[in-house]
Amino acid sequence: MKKYLIALALLVGLISCDKKSKVEKAVEEIPLELKVYRFENAFFETPPSELQNLKAEYPFFFPEGTPDKIWTDKMQNPQWQELYQEVEKKYSNFGKQTSEIEDLFKHIKYFFPTATMPKVYTVIADMDYNNKAIYANDKLVISLELYLGANHKFYDQAKYIKQNFEERQMMPDIVTSFSLGKIPPPSEKTLLAEMIYYGKQLYLKDQLLPTYNDAEKIGYLPEQIIWCEENESDIWRYFIEKELLYSSDSKLPNRFTNLAPFSKFYLEIDNESPGRVGQWIGWQIVRSFMQNNEVSMQDMLKMDAKEIFEKSKYKPKKNE
Repeated sequence: MKKYLIALALLVGLISCDKKSKVEKAVEEIPLELKVYRFENAFFETPPSELQNLKAEYPFFFPEGTPDKIWTDKMQNPQWQELYQEVEKKYSNFGKQTSEIEDLFKHIKYFFPTATMPKVYTVIADMDYNNKAIYANDKLVISLELYLGANHKFYDQAKYIKQNFEERQMMPDIVTSFSLGKIPPPSEKTLLAEMIYYGKQLYLKDQLLPTYNDAEKIGYLPEQIIWCEENESDIWRYFIEKELLYSSDSKLPNRFTNLAPFSKFYLEIDNESPGRVGQWIGWQIVRSFMQNNEVSMQDMLKMDAKEIFEKSKYKPKKNE
């Protein structure tokens, strides 16, 4: 019996690998070449006297009503120039990142054939870590000042925020922005609906970023993923015993799904936990649903959270 189970497991693994290779082969054959416009180069290397030419070339980066002096002062500001030089040190050659973006959008084109392929713009913006990469209509805007490495001297944010200021977070951030147009917002304000919403987003990263590990997809450190895996059954038991899944308590997102230094169980383990454990649990529920149901990813993204949960057959791994 044991030999049979081992053989069956190997067969399932081989079928899975073959299926994956077929997808990746199809992705590789998709013709795609994205154009990247280095706006930060154009902006900080343009003399103030030529601002009008720059505005004519990139009108969407210059809101109407903003005085030209704002832009010319920024061009010459020593601190902005220093930030530009730091970005140049790391990203003067953007070839590797361009290839990664192209590979990502090949995956997007495979799963979403009608998706618009954008023009890509790199910029230096205002350190807005909530909008590091923005995919909108026919444009993708990437703020390079937020991918210099967590320990960069320019970052004074809390550790749980700046740990994601790494180059490797660029592609997951792009998928997060892309997902906003593909995943309907939660129809209910329950914790379960929030968790499944983020679970869908993370499952989308599973498919679009197959070479990325779980920590990179969710923006955790490796040890934070390990903590979630080791405490999965305890987290789930807490949610069930406290009857939180269908609760619409407005405090729950800040406790379990929003960006935070740790999750708030109001227990001794809080300081050991990463923030957003509700997102991670939602991810496991969506993964379980996709493993146990014959549903396309595109259809799953539109499904109701309660239906996904009830059909997921989700069972947290027990602590060993």
